[in-house]
Amino acid sequence: MIDVALLSVIRRWRLRDGMAIREIARRTGLSRNTIRKYLKREVVEPKYPDRQSPSKLDDFAPKLTAWLKTEANKNRKQRRNLRQLYADLVALGYAGSYDRVAAFARQWRQSQQEVARTAGRGTFIPLTFAPGDAFQFDWSEDWAMIGREKTKFQIAQFKLSYSRAFYLRAYPLQTHEMLFDAHNHAFRVLGGVPRRGIYDNMKTAVDRIRKGKARDVNQRFQAMVSHYLFEAEFCNPASGWEKGQIEKNVQDSRHRIWQSAPAFENLEALNAWLEQRCISLWSDLRHPEQSSMTVAEAWQEERSGLMPTPAAFDGFVEHTKRVSPTCLIHFERNRYSVPASFANRPVSLRVYADHLVVAAEGQVITEHSRVIERNHSVSGKTIYDWRHYLSVLQRKPGALRNGAPFAEFPDGFKRLQSQLLKRPGGDREMVEILALVLHHDEQAVLTAVEMALDCGMPSKQHVLNLLGRLVELPPPAPVDAPQALALKMEPMANVIRYDSLREVRNAA
Repeated sequence: MIDVALLSVIRRWRLRDGMAIREIARRTGLSRNTIRKYLKREVVEPKYPDRQSPSKLDDFAPKLTAWLKTEANKNRKQRRNLRQLYADLVALGYAGSYDRVAAFARQWRQSQQEVARTAGRGTFIPLTFAPGDAFQFDWSEDWAMIGREKTKFQIAQFKLSYSRAFYLRAYPLQTHEMLFDAHNHAFRVLGGVPRRGIYDNMKTAVDRIRKGKARDVNQRFQAMVSHYLFEAEFCNPASGWEKGQIEKNVQDSRHRIWQSAPAFENLEALNAWLEQRCISLWSDLRHPEQSSMTVAEAWQEERSGLMPTPAAFDGFVEHTKRVSPTCLIHFERNRYSVPASFANRPVSLRVYADHLVVAAEGQVITEHSRVIERNHSVSGKTIYDWRHYLSVLQRKPGALRNGAPFAEFPDGFKRLQSQLLKRPGGDREMVEILALVLHHDEQAVLTAVEMALDCGMPSKQHVLNLLGRLVELPPPAPVDAPQALALKMEPMANVIRYDSLREVRNAA
């Protein structure tokens, strides 16, 4: 086989200089038939035939290919590995090495990947969106300093598909009530509701994935979608490119936002900072497709295409709980108090992102701030409201000394308790003063208690006297009659006129 340089010389001698083939053969030492072959076929670069090396695996290649296809369709834990396939080939008479089988399997997988990419995987079509057409949503995980502790949060991320305006909000968990709260805040900040929302198949929205695009959507999520009047669309499983804008936003936010985030006092301060940071970035970032405008300018253009934002969705998740004899309900390893009149009865617990509402008989009976403790090695907390136990305390005043709910008294009540419990019957007197909270404003009762303490001789009668002065209504202002109502005929004192009512007139 001649090389490329010699072939180039032969072509120049013959086709440019007109040299005879006999002379070319003499100079190169090649046969005239070889020279004629390359000149006739107009070969510019010599081609070497593919090397065909016989292998002991050739007779077993169809069988191994069929096995590889079968194993690829099985569950990962049920597949035979290459060592097992090699052993099965040996049982069929294969006398070659394991390395040859491994090389064949590797080449087969590469060819399958090439076929998949050709069929559409790995290739994408650019998408365009009209103003107000769609938004994309996804969860991410990031860390922030709360106090002096580095804490992991679940970040709800929204992005308008046309203007690329984005919004982030941090939560301790990925639950339904957190998802609903995130939508309420996002639509408030984005200034409206797009006509479509694009999601992956998250468990807080999809109960079950069916064939194709069919989904069993969670009822509470569907209620939120119906409230805001947008249409929810779900991507195919493991197809993150179908919402590529928000996937990229998750990556970009780590260096744009989280790497420069300061320390915060609490979660509320973090979310307030995130909101302002997102809005400020809209003015700093250029639109990726319309470089002549910023994201903020594109967002102003898109706002007219958004649907108006209705009232916030009442995004709670409801549970039925039974109140314990100690007037407590259990939720997420924590305990919360309810009024004593509902002890040993079922109540409805409505769980929101940051607080809990307890309802019964169609009315809200109490509310608590929600406590979320993600360290499962720590025992749960008990959150008391001492007012819930006042009716029980009236029947059992002795529980005032060591009752756990009463450790959270305001300072004025604690000072009064420390003085009254030194007297005989002081616990009963203290209970009767606390019972005033059931009928009067608590702050007014506390003010009367502090005034009695300042006088040095606090007692129930003294507190009642001071409270009466605080809550009594001021006397009505006098009414001045106008002069226009003066009598034209003044009345005269004449008792004789009553005698006209009698038949006989008596002497005076």
